[in-house]
Amino acid sequence: MNLESHFQSIQEATDNQLVLLFRREDRREIAFTEIMNRYSRKVYFHVRNMLPSHEDADDAAQNTFVKVWGNLEKFKGDSQLYSWIYRIATNEALTILRKQKPNVSLEDVLPETMVSSQGGAETLESISLKLREAMSALPLKQKMVFYLKYFEELSYDQISEITETSVGALKASYFHAVKKIEQHIERSI
Repeated sequence: MNLESHFQSIQEATDNQLVLLFRREDRREIAFTEIMNRYSRKVYFHVRNMLPSHEDADDAAQNTFVKVWGNLEKFKGDSQLYSWIYRIATNEALTILRKQKPNVSLEDVLPETMVSSQGGAETLESISLKLREAMSALPLKQKMVFYLKYFEELSYDQISEITETSVGALKASYFHAVKKIEQHIERSI
């Protein structure tokens, strides 16, 4: 019984099955296409929230999948495939940011969709501005952890895989970030 008989279609394959299929020369493109179908949109929006322009986000997303293609055969499975791809995407976005600004600030990381054009926009706009200001004062590591936990809603285990930082250190960074943000917002009210 071959690997492909375990699922009806490529869309039903698990990430691990896709990695195994990718390692087969005759199935590489099919497996990679499905990985792209699953994760390209998420990767784009992840890097778009970190980068100031569509062009930069598009470049970071493309670079991410070029690296995924080049390294997927060596992927050991020590982390989830999505976390591994996310780590590559995060590094690609940070590389672009650092080329533009050596002392990068992630205050532009917040999603633009936080501000609604419907009723209550002024309140949301005000809150968004205060949150951006508070985040801009955080050290880079705390900004990244806060963004991934709060806005991307990733677990500490996923963030640990992406940032290659212990869960304990991440929890401490997030705790300190939240406290600093709360203090900043309280002072500005």
